[in-house]
Amino acid sequence: MPVSYDIVVIGAGAAGLVVASAAAQLKAKVLLVEGSDRLGGDCLWYGCVPSKALLHVAHTVHRIRQAMAAGWVTLPGPAGISVDYLKVYEHIRSAQSYIANHADSPDRFRQLGVELVFAKGRFVDGRTFEVAGRQVQARAFVIATGSRPWVPPLPGLAEAGYLTNESIFDLTRLPKSVAVIGAGPVGCELSQALARLGSEVTLIASRERILPKEDPEAAQVVQQQLTQDGIRILTRVRATAVGQEQGAKLLSLKANSGAGTAAAGDPVIRAEEILVAAGRIPNVEGLGLEAAGVQYTPQGIQVNAKLQTRNPRIYACGDVIGGPQFTHVAAYEAAVALVNALFFPLSQARYRVIPWAIFTEPELARVGLTESEARQQYGKDVVVLKQEFADVDRAQAEAAPLGFAKLICRRNGQILGAHLVGSQAGELIHEVVLAMSRRLPVSALTGIHIYPTRSEVNAKAALQHRRQQLATNPRLQNFLQGFFAWRRAWS
Repeated sequence: MPVSYDIVVIGAGAAGLVVASAAAQLKAKVLLVEGSDRLGGDCLWYGCVPSKALLHVAHTVHRIRQAMAAGWVTLPGPAGISVDYLKVYEHIRSAQSYIANHADSPDRFRQLGVELVFAKGRFVDGRTFEVAGRQVQARAFVIATGSRPWVPPLPGLAEAGYLTNESIFDLTRLPKSVAVIGAGPVGCELSQALARLGSEVTLIASRERILPKEDPEAAQVVQQQLTQDGIRILTRVRATAVGQEQGAKLLSLKANSGAGTAAAGDPVIRAEEILVAAGRIPNVEGLGLEAAGVQYTPQGIQVNAKLQTRNPRIYACGDVIGGPQFTHVAAYEAAVALVNALFFPLSQARYRVIPWAIFTEPELARVGLTESEARQQYGKDVVVLKQEFADVDRAQAEAAPLGFAKLICRRNGQILGAHLVGSQAGELIHEVVLAMSRRLPVSALTGIHIYPTRSEVNAKAALQHRRQQLATNPRLQNFLQGFFAWRRAWS
């Protein structure tokens, strides 16, 4: 039976836009369905773009203060610097507007040949999607509806009001004080930005440290910097209720197992605003997934390695499948789903070399396994190579020696993972990503690097593998000692 479209894409965030634009450029007939009134999804409107615009301003303000403290910069008056937060808001909106009017413009997609429908829709059966009063069929469907902030069911939270990443960028005035629930990437990035712009910030972590999924040593470096920025970090505690008093919000806390840092003498946090950054949940409601034979859990739509759902005609990618929730991962998954949906389902999503970065200052970037994960898989066949930025000349020249590079390898030089924490870590990790994706040994990272650059940190770390091999091989040491003695004797 003929169908109207080659592919129907449901959701116009990062993943959905990649599928729709690429499919149209391949001359497929494409319908893109978006439940809101604009393209771009979470990344453009609530995530990557506004958060990085905010962080840019915050880090700039911080550097000015550092320059003043060092005596490099002086101001004519004693008042110091002040931040016009309305201008910060306008900068965020300007960045969003440019991208919305260029890369994510509806006109651009229409010019590519994509048919757009701004309305909510649902599956009525395994091969039919109903939207805007129409029932459409296609050779394949791709669900890319993304995720949204998870809000804990705290008594009094809804009544008191709260912020999430979907509302914080609407503020035109900087709150005097903010309590942040959640110490993952979003909580840490926004905590630092707000603190550096002048808010009094309390960061609430349910675990024993912030960024619990990252390398402990790397996370500790970030935690130390957040503390230096004036952020009060409470660990092993959780919020239990929210109240209100004289215009302020009162957040009650309780210690988790062990002694939480807020357990003694300070069970209540008083703040002007509460920011919830406690995780995300997939957008699966109202799609008629049951009627389409698509299985899902609270963690997301279930897919196989080809990103097919239980209904082989329907694919899913991006945050809605509950994997690593990053824009670049969504784009990668979109490419896999696109090829399988349009042609033949032969490609598989592989996550061995998936990098990500947390854009605090210092940045924290990661790819592959952590040290503990590597030791669980490979036992004693693990080598850890660590290089401090303090021993990289460019870092010293820029007065930014904080952090390190840690490479996790096997004894034969196979790179299993890397963890960088320091200035520009999100840029520097890509050299390791390339080596891992091409299955190059760690020795490949010892090639010529421009001096003086921060990228030398990778070469210096990798060079330690050769040094360790020599230090643990007495036979080679004895041979070299004898060889050079023989050469001297015959010179």
